[in-house]
Amino acid sequence: MPSPTGAEPDPAAAPGSLRPPHRDDRAPARRPGVLALALPALFVLAAEPLYLLVDTAVVGNLGTVPLGGLAVGGGLLAWAAALLNFLAYGTTARAARRAGAGDRAGAVAEGVQATWLALLLGAAVVLLFQVLAGPLTRALAGGPGEVAAAGEQWLRVAGCGAPLLLVALAGNGWLRGVQDLRRPVRFVLAGSLLSLVLCPPLVHPAGLGLVGSAVANLAGQSLTAALFLRALLREGADWRFRPAAVRAQLVLGRDLLLRATVLQLAFLVAAGVAARTGQAALGAHQIALQLFLFLALVLDAYAIAAQTLVGHALGAGRPAEARATARRVTVWGLGTGLLVAVLLLAGRDLLVPLFTGDPAVRAQAELVWWFLAGFQPLAGVVFALDGVLMGAGDVGYLRTVTVGAALAGFLPLSLLSGPLGWGLAGVWTGLTLFIALRLVAVLVRVAGDRWLAAPATVGA
Repeated sequence: MPSPTGAEPDPAAAPGSLRPPHRDDRAPARRPGVLALALPALFVLAAEPLYLLVDTAVVGNLGTVPLGGLAVGGGLLAWAAALLNFLAYGTTARAARRAGAGDRAGAVAEGVQATWLALLLGAAVVLLFQVLAGPLTRALAGGPGEVAAAGEQWLRVAGCGAPLLLVALAGNGWLRGVQDLRRPVRFVLAGSLLSLVLCPPLVHPAGLGLVGSAVANLAGQSLTAALFLRALLREGADWRFRPAAVRAQLVLGRDLLLRATVLQLAFLVAAGVAARTGQAALGAHQIALQLFLFLALVLDAYAIAAQTLVGHALGAGRPAEARATARRVTVWGLGTGLLVAVLLLAGRDLLVPLFTGDPAVRAQAELVWWFLAGFQPLAGVVFALDGVLMGAGDVGYLRTVTVGAALAGFLPLSLLSGPLGWGLAGVWTGLTLFIALRLVAVLVRVAGDRWLAAPATVGA
């Protein structure tokens, strides 16, 4: 039977493989460029952390204890979302290969099964947080106390939104794969705006305090998830749960999951070291970490563009186009990272006071600001090339690189910072080394050819 694109099957391709039929390497006349995909991705990626920055500022004005509680509870919820972000990135890679080969229905089907998986994993996360909220927050806060109690209170409410958060990740994944990044912008902005509107009055005039922050978070996630589900329903896809397809998604997700697990473990250890250094250090770490995560997702817009373009190019049998995409996103990532570094340094005295009026917290935040600004150019290139390798299905290499960099750089320096008295400077030196090691590894990989032939299975 002829393929949907009219090309003859490649007898060398394994059954179920995403390797496309043989085609020439000529690009079509019109294809979306890096910026055409990166700009809408930027709005989607920045919306949630921008809300969290506002949330941090609102809660920070309640005092050091609520701010520390938000750091602990919010850190655990962010840990769960980041741990399971293969629902977005893995789905994008698989859907993009399907769409690049001319199979839009197959790309949408990836979204359906990813959504089922999101609901199942989300329910497990809710159960975990309800049962273990107390022990988890006490462990992260360095023991029982006001900060741990505040974090537990926030987590028990906001953690109920885990399935909604994961459904949005899956929705972003399949829509990116079919190169539709406009609808995710509307969906995510709608939910974030609702949270932004609700957060200040719930925290202060309504008198809910930290719980008001959690309720606002939950309301925004509900709206966003509903919009993504509606988009999937309108595609008219088959909604039957297919265990074989879900298992196939988990094959690609396995390496991304291990990668995310080690990465989030390193961030949790760093937060634990900051908590044991003192409340001021923990508050400053929360401010700097939220800015880092916000800027990481901003720079990750190029990774989303790269993942989509590389997946389509390799799905259609155009490796030269994939390599050209890698060069373009590297330049964009480096340039944007340099710009962000300059803006951070120039705006330090304006930005830090927005998050806290506590002199001790401000002093600690100003210390880590130099690290935050200094590694932005490196991070811009790393995140862009991560997207290239994910789009190619080279997630096994990314797993190995991330685990190695965390074990060799981030974790050791974070753990040594406590007993050696290095404080936040030691923690953030470890984060800088972590990014530098990853940079070297991805540059070496993309300079070669092996990533162009990386396996990526599609399953049933």
